[in-house]
Amino acid sequence: MGILSRASYVIRSKVNAILNRTEDPTETLDYSYEQMRDELQDVKQGIADLTTQKKRLEIQKRRLEENVEKHNRQAREAVQQDRDDLARQALEKKNSKMQQIEDLEGQIAELENTQENLVEKKNELQGRIEEFRTKKETMKARYEAAEASTRVSEAVTGVGDEMEDVSRAIERAEDRTDEMEARSQAMDELEDTGAFDDALSDQDSIDRELDQISSDREVEAELETLKSEAGSGTDSEPSDAESDVESELADLEAEIDSTGDEAETNPDADAELDSETEIDVESNSDADERST
Repeated sequence: MGILSRASYVIRSKVNAILNRTEDPTETLDYSYEQMRDELQDVKQGIADLTTQKKRLEIQKRRLEENVEKHNRQAREAVQQDRDDLARQALEKKNSKMQQIEDLEGQIAELENTQENLVEKKNELQGRIEEFRTKKETMKARYEAAEASTRVSEAVTGVGDEMEDVSRAIERAEDRTDEMEARSQAMDELEDTGAFDDALSDQDSIDRELDQISSDREVEAELETLKSEAGSGTDSEPSDAESDVESELADLEAEIDSTGDEAETNPDADAELDSETEIDVESNSDADERST
């Protein structure tokens, strides 16, 4: 096999494969049916043309037969008028026309046989076309049912071309979403760790970390100050009040001791002392309540 023949074979095989993939059986059946109908129409046209030719020959035959009758009359008249020469000419023409009639009869007979054969073939072809039409409709119905069933099965199982495209689109969307989520999380992590310096700031990661430590220290120092102030405030106030009360109680006891002897000699003084003591105790208790 030469190079050109091999190339031709490969091209034809490729074209045949493409045609097989793109061929629709229903369209092919309809086209074949139309082709058969065209053939039937050609046969009918051929029969009509053949019949027309036969009719022409038959017309020509009738004219020749009329001429034969005419030459017979001419021959009789010529004999009656003792014109043998004219009678001989008329008979010669008669014989020539009769010979033509015989030829026409043979041709007409052949045309009739051909016509009968064409009619039989036409009837056979017409029957085959009707049978093919029935099979065609049956095959089309079966193919359409099988095609619908296949589409439904492919849609349910997800193995069809369209479902495959949908599945691939979903996979691509999921991959893209995962990629974007991972990128977003990576950006957040890098931003938290300070791996990306702020484009609008002159500080780098070390400066920011030092600032953060200084800020934390300031917060801790302020917190300790607040705690110390709160602790000192709660401890000093009760101690001062207690010291005042104790000093006042000591003074009262001293006064009581000093005036105890006077009370024995002066009862009125004892009464005054008691009243003064009650007043001092009440005033001290009021002071304690105010201090607390």
